[in-house]
Amino acid sequence: MTIDNIDFYLDLLFFHRKLKRLVAIELKIGKFKAAYKGQMEFCLRWLEKHEMESHEEQPIGLILCASGNQEQVELLQLDKANIKVAEYIHEQLPRELLQQKLHQFTEKAKQLIENRKQDNL
Repeated sequence: MTIDNIDFYLDLLFFHRKLKRLVAIELKIGKFKAAYKGQMEFCLRWLEKHEMESHEEQPIGLILCASGNQEQVELLQLDKANIKVAEYIHEQLPRELLQQKLHQFTEKAKQLIENRKQDNL
């Protein structure tokens, strides 16, 4: 997403056929932080404006964290903003390996986006 000549990236974006809506997913290492809400709302509003079709429902966001901060999640009333927070299982993989894999995934996604931009020039 390019906004005011600045590139912003979502980790994953899906379309849920039965819900008829876009699902934006952000992968975070560590505990949930309140600032993640603003980042996700920013992405969801952009998706509404630029990607949502007239027959679709409003997009929803999912923030996947290594662990949650339940009180922060409750106070932020994320349900009202169509945002959910979930924890991913990370005990099976060493933290360093998980960080490495997420970093590799992010770098590969950035390269794919850059290749698309160059193809469109």
